Formats: sequence, C-alpha cells, structure tokens
Amino acid sequence: MPTDVSLASFIDHTLLKPEASREQILTVCREAVEYSFKSVCVNPVWVSTVRTAVKDSDVLTCSVIGFPLGATTTEIKVLEARGAVADGADEIDMVINIAAARAGERDLLVQDIRAVADAVHEHDAILKVIIETSLLTDEQKVLACEAAVEAGADFVKTSTGFNGGGATVEDVALMRRTVGPDLGVKASGGVRSLEDARAMIDGGATRIGASSGVAIVKGEQGAAGY
Repeated sequence: MPTDVSLASFIDHTLLKPEASREQILTVCREAVEYSFKSVCVNPVWVSTVRTAVKDSDVLTCSVIGFPLGATTTEIKVLEARGAVADGADEIDMVINIAAARAGERDLLVQDIRAVADAVHEHDAILKVIIETSLLTDEQKVLACEAAVEAGADFVKTSTGFNGGGATVEDVALMRRTVGPDLGVKASGGVRSLEDARAMIDGGATRIGASSGVAIVKGEQGAAGY
C-alpha cells in the first residue's frame, strides 16, 4: 500500500510502555528507518539502544523525562535529561509540574522548564514540554504554554498518553495561538489514523507523537493507545 511520505517526517515513532522489550524497541527503530519518521521516542533506559540502531539514518533519538507524572523534582529532571543526552538523545520530551500549572504558579513552572532547557541546550538538543492537556483548563493550558515560551523550550506537547485523554484539534489550536508561529507544537495521545494526523497538522501541530506511525502513513487505523 502507498505511504504518505510527506507526513512521515512529522512523526515521532513512539514506544513508551514500561514492559517494552529490546526486540520491540529494535522493531520500532527498523520501522522508523524504513518509513523515514522524524524520531524514535523511548524511555531513557532505551536511548543508547535506539541511538545505535538508527545511527546510519536521519532518524533522531528522543527520550522522555519526568515521565509520565512530571512530579519529580527539578534536580532529578535535569539529571535525567543530562543522562539521556549523554546516551545519545537528540530531543527531550519533559513533563511539567502539573500541580504548579493547576495552581497558577507560573514562576515555578518557568523555573522547572528553564533548568531542563538549559541542560538540554548545552548539548544542542531540543526540548519539548508536555503540558498534559487532559488535566488542565484552557486557562491553565495557556499558562503552561506561556511558561514554556518564557523558559526557552523549543516545543510544547499536548499529552503523555498515560493520564487519560489525549491530543485534540482544539487544544493544538489553542497551544499554537498561545506560543505563536516560531515554537513547535507536538500533538500526542490518541493520534491513530492519517485523518487524525492531518487534522492535528491543520490545527497547528508541527510534530505528531504516535505509536501507530506505520498505520498512519499507510492510511490505516492504528490500534495502539498512544
């Protein structure tokens, strides 16, 4: 079946299940290389494995930090991020302090994000900030996005996919309006079809996080939850 090659470059091919095996990780890497996805996104324990598996391709290595709750201290998030980058991560997706966003504590949000951004940028890596839209009001989503901009993040991202809900076109559009044209917006959580992905991009997304990447570019319906 023909694939949507242009869409593949938007996709972070994702496997974040805690029970994922090495062979499953390597399968995702092979798929990412075959379909020319933007990156492979995995938990930190798999970063070096992914880096080695995709080293002869243009596929990037992405890791998640403070995942999936965002409730670790800033110091631990920085330590995690430094470790992932040292292991070969080109991009870091961190979860914000969700409680701070819900409480309207902008300064705390900025401090948390900026510390990780500084650590990541020291090594010319990219920082995406997961705001977990399903747990926030629109006002809180705006606050989190504004904090990410102020802190120097490169992207804002909708969801972990582990806390209920997921990306919606409405949230993506709100995030795009808030961060403006220059910051990236990543839609993740529940994007399982070509139609879903195109709707997110039309809404303002510049990256798609999905474990159904192969199904998406083939125009099929993915079954994976993320």
